[in-house]
Amino acid sequence: MKKILFVDDEPNVLQGLQRMLRSMRHDWEMAFAQSGQEALEVLERNPFDVVISDMRMPGMNGAQLLTEIMKRHPQAVRIILSGQSDQEAILRSIGPTHQYLAKPCDAEALKSTVARACALRDLLTSEALQQLVSRMATLPSLPGLYCEIVEALQNPEVSLNQVAEIVAKDVGMTAKILQLVNSAFFGLPRQISNVTQAIGLIGLDTIKTLVLSFQIFAQFSEARIPPSVLDALWCHSMLVAKYARQIAQSQGQDRQVIEDAFTAGLLHDAGKLALIANLPTQYAEVLAQAREEGLPLVEAEGVLLGVTHAEVGAYLLGLWGLPDPIVEALAFHHYPAKHLGQGFSPLTAVHVANALAHEMHSTEPAAVPTLVDIEYLAALGFTERLSAWQEACRRTN
Repeated sequence: MKKILFVDDEPNVLQGLQRMLRSMRHDWEMAFAQSGQEALEVLERNPFDVVISDMRMPGMNGAQLLTEIMKRHPQAVRIILSGQSDQEAILRSIGPTHQYLAKPCDAEALKSTVARACALRDLLTSEALQQLVSRMATLPSLPGLYCEIVEALQNPEVSLNQVAEIVAKDVGMTAKILQLVNSAFFGLPRQISNVTQAIGLIGLDTIKTLVLSFQIFAQFSEARIPPSVLDALWCHSMLVAKYARQIAQSQGQDRQVIEDAFTAGLLHDAGKLALIANLPTQYAEVLAQAREEGLPLVEAEGVLLGVTHAEVGAYLLGLWGLPDPIVEALAFHHYPAKHLGQGFSPLTAVHVANALAHEMHSTEPAAVPTLVDIEYLAALGFTERLSAWQEACRRTN
């Protein structure tokens, strides 16, 4: 049974939530607090899986509360449920908040958000890694790209397209922008996976505020992982993104699937960034073991860490509310047959693109050429398409 804590200073709101969610009482253990301080006291006595807080509260607002929870109880999924609020308060909550829901929120939206967050937690069986990933407010960027975006935004003449061009080259920046644009704060009718479109919707002024004032992007500062590893990871991510887009286009997929394939390809190794940034010593050991024993990196991760970068990346970006097709591609890109979906999807494109990128360009020091899962393609009826996809990718180089 999942444990959910609701926090709101309005008793009527809490009572309304109790009535609305009465049908979930056999699946959720629910508690209700009327202030941030009361919520912290409740959490000290009893851990909760999910905390859902109002933004505007006297004394300690929602952003401040979730910041404290991130420090003290990092394993909890943190969600803001709020009505009209000033932009600065929302922007300040970006770091400690996994997702945003807008008031009034119907029961089904709330149930599905909580269910998805809890299902993602089940991807990681290690409580220590759950806490580590849940605490992450951002994914670090390559130092060169971080400096490039800061410098560009300090230029009063910079255009949206110039900013989008830089962000689209970086895994961490892309993930954070998509987290924001897909939140209820923007109230969009559909999920966005195209980072250029996302930046256009957010607006240049907001991007400047986020980067220059609230510093939502960060750069790698650790020296324990060789720069060559990060450079290789960046090159591989960009290559897989381009290959995945090319494969989706060659299948005549619609624009949404093509955009999802490109973005999922760019982000498919986001879990590696999370592990490198937070467990640099342990990940250096993973890289060394993979190299010395000739193991695929994903296998070495499983042996030494008990989880893989695919699980870590899917868990983090799923918590951030990125579209399901992207999260699924991250989670299953090494073992696509574990996914129950039928037909061509961004996962198909990313799995094949990742395998072909490793085979054609073994740029990652610890990489071992990864073969396409032929049985998976056969089950989908795409075995005969592989040679055409290989040729399409070669033309992309």
